[in-house]
Amino acid sequence: MLKQKTIASAIKLRGNGIHSNLPVQVRILPAPENTGFVFKRVDATPPVMIKAAVDSIAQDASLRQTTLMNGSYSVKTTEHLLAALYAYGVSNAIIEVDQEEMPALDGCSHIYCKEIEKTGVVEQDAVRRICTVREKISFGDKNSKATIEVVPADSFRISYSLSYDSDNLDDQYLDIEVNQETFSKDIAGARTFCLKEEAELLRNAGYGKGATFENTLVFENNKPMKNTLRYVDEAVRHKILDVIGDFSLLDCELRMHIIAKKTGHVHNMHVMKVLNEQLEEGKTIARKQKTQGSFQMTKKKLDITQIQGILPHRFPFLLVDRVLDLDPGKKAIAIKNVTINERFFCGHFPGHPVMPGVLIIEAMAQVGGIIMLNNPENKDKIAYFMSIDNAKFRKPVTPGDQLRFEVEVVKWRARYGQVTGKAYVEDVLVCEADLKFSLVDK
Repeated sequence: MLKQKTIASAIKLRGNGIHSNLPVQVRILPAPENTGFVFKRVDATPPVMIKAAVDSIAQDASLRQTTLMNGSYSVKTTEHLLAALYAYGVSNAIIEVDQEEMPALDGCSHIYCKEIEKTGVVEQDAVRRICTVREKISFGDKNSKATIEVVPADSFRISYSLSYDSDNLDDQYLDIEVNQETFSKDIAGARTFCLKEEAELLRNAGYGKGATFENTLVFENNKPMKNTLRYVDEAVRHKILDVIGDFSLLDCELRMHIIAKKTGHVHNMHVMKVLNEQLEEGKTIARKQKTQGSFQMTKKKLDITQIQGILPHRFPFLLVDRVLDLDPGKKAIAIKNVTINERFFCGHFPGHPVMPGVLIIEAMAQVGGIIMLNNPENKDKIAYFMSIDNAKFRKPVTPGDQLRFEVEVVKWRARYGQVTGKAYVEDVLVCEADLKFSLVDK
């Protein structure tokens, strides 16, 4: 029977973030059974705990790092440490950090592995959860042609195809069974990388401020600039390292085969969310689930006049000011500017103005209505609420905030629709819910 484990004693490390270049001190501490991996922002007063879990993944997670959040506090670039902990069988640890990003170290998991080997791992009494899949789960991004599948297997295996269609980096492929031995020998030392043509673009976008030619491979003509390779196919090995670190957020021992092509953190997270929803207590992911989609919007925008042409709502109950991106019948991003002049502030905590949570949900529902009613076949219909599920209010919304709604259709039938939505202020998740509608004739 597989047991939970933690490290035998504390590990201390210092460095700078690879993207932020901010100095950070890290202490990895033993943790009790059933803790999982928990980051602790000790620079906050009081300290803020951030669970390393799928539900903590920040919506703005990019292809270059994994970010976990709790309220306004985050910890970034967690994947290299989490991959090492998972590969060495550690299931419980508290990670104290005094900054928003984990240190770059040498751009991979090698140093973390050496420190875990020094301190050792101890077995605990509690049983480790094992997660398997019964049928294939898949995701495809039509724009980037990235695909990822998870299929049944008796062990944890990853097959990755890397292809950038660039003269600076040839295609690479690796199939590997993941365990402590293979990770330590074949994966842990593979450093983060980019192409020469990407480097300046990434810097301009705010990434890689702490990157050097030592901790980051910059590929030109299929060779790293000012560095030498540790593996002939080091790039694809680092991609596999990232997959391991991301999937460790499922907080279980993985028994599955992941088959990925041209994917990054965002694609990993999409499938992980499906897996997380399907986890049965303690044992398996039970139901078949296939998802397909695209991460790029169609860039169709709607102003308030166009919105009024779709929705029947009017002041003071029209709660969507603008649609920034719309993919009709699929998803949308929209905004609501919250001002002190809103009528509800006159009576809803007038001395401490807070937007009513039910109106945040209503605004989110209106965005869902725009997605569905924008299709020509629904132009003579109205969307009525059927149910609200899994609604969570994570942070108050106050005058001066701008709500950004990201809503995606989950199911759609002739007279029925289901969407999942999230609301953000800046990049902080403030509300989320699953909504069902009935489409009826006007």
